[in-house]
Amino acid sequence: MDIHHLVHMANNIGAFFAAEPDKAKGAQGVANHIKSFWEPRMRRQILSYLDEKSGEGLSELVLAALRTHRKELTP
Repeated sequence: MDIHHLVHMANNIGAFFAAEPDKAKGAQGVANHIKSFWEPRMRRQILSYLDEKSGEGLSELVLAALRTHRKELTP
């Protein structure tokens, strides 16, 4: 899948959970959504992008979610 599309999708998820006043809960919400609804190939691709490009273009909340919950997101 095109990485730019995955970044866009992840940022949309992040925008939804940005309304959560507790940023840790927001990051957990993003991680839970990605784990529940993204297939393993998509999760591997976004985590590789995080490593290779430092998550360029991802929102702060999405970056926090990927970094904090990486272990549970890794297929």
